[in-house]
Amino acid sequence: MKLSLRTELPQWIVIGAMFVAAAICWPYAPDRMPVHWNLAGEIDGYGGKFIGLLLLPLTSLGIYFLMLFVPLVDPGRRNYQNFATAFNAIRLTITVVFAALYVVFVVAGLGGKVNVTAIISLVIAAMFLVIGNFMGKIRPNWFVGVRTPWTLSSKLSWNKTHRLAGWLFLVMGLLIAVAGILQTTWIFILMVAANAVCLVWMIVYSYLIYRQDPDRTPPAGVSPGTE
Repeated sequence: MKLSLRTELPQWIVIGAMFVAAAICWPYAPDRMPVHWNLAGEIDGYGGKFIGLLLLPLTSLGIYFLMLFVPLVDPGRRNYQNFATAFNAIRLTITVVFAALYVVFVVAGLGGKVNVTAIISLVIAAMFLVIGNFMGKIRPNWFVGVRTPWTLSSKLSWNKTHRLAGWLFLVMGLLIAVAGILQTTWIFILMVAANAVCLVWMIVYSYLIYRQDPDRTPPAGVSPGTE
């Protein structure tokens, strides 16, 4: 997959901005910063400045390089060009999500009054909604998408499962958003249970479609010996 300044520059700017923010906030941040909140939005974990200001930027940078590396070692690496737009959109979405979470954590760590649980839920929900719109466009590969033994063994299963996954991601995103807004214990339990059902159904559905596929032709790019 070919990289371009158009696809990489936005990620460099977002990641770089996190490190710049860390440098600016470092002198003003307390030595003990909140780093974890429970479902009620109450602080239940603290860490030092390094954890509070640098963990997310470093994690975001690591994931950026990991997702650059993955297509290079994927046996189906030539297929990445066929869904480059979707793959780059997913990469950028993940980076922006980390940046949004970082802003929330830093503001809270510096003493700002923010509803951490609600904002985090909405950010994660937005990620699911965006990625859901691209799931159906992901072409066969070994690392990205719904990879079960059956999607990797049947082109029909791959295509139909990813179309279903796109819709289920939208459902999961909406459920996470509702849970974050309402912030009640029962709605969080319902959300977790419903999302678990969605994930299990993707796996089961991939198997059922595989069973219905008379050809069971492995998708191009994931067959042994193909690139």
